[in-house]
Amino acid sequence: MENNVFKLIRTVELFTNESIIRWNKSFRHNIGISPILVLAELKQKGPQKQSTLSKELAYTPGAMTNIANRLIKEGYAKRQYNEADRRIILLAITEQGLAILDEAQAKGQEVKKDLFDVLSEEEINQFLAIHEKLLRNFD
Repeated sequence: MENNVFKLIRTVELFTNESIIRWNKSFRHNIGISPILVLAELKQKGPQKQSTLSKELAYTPGAMTNIANRLIKEGYAKRQYNEADRRIILLAITEQGLAILDEAQAKGQEVKKDLFDVLSEEEINQFLAIHEKLLRNFD
């Protein structure tokens, strides 16, 4: 059993790494997965504080600052200041950010098809259900 746990962890790690490598190679923009995840979170939930984003996506505050700065530099996000309290600064997605996110998600669908083409629809649903169950167990 003990060896199986390490084999399982290593197999999941290898699959995840290969998935990221394939997506990075197929996506023509040099942006990376982490900034795309931040953009997706901003699109889904609206402007947020960087501290909220870092907690939600499990990034360190320093990593989140680097991601935010890069997104702003590229024009994919902007800082929004609260007029009532200028200390509150939110990160918001821009139109350019929405466009790059749509493109990234479309490329992600292509990569997903290539990676999971070997599985039946039932196996994909089982794979998803198992991973969701495991993730719920962390809460």
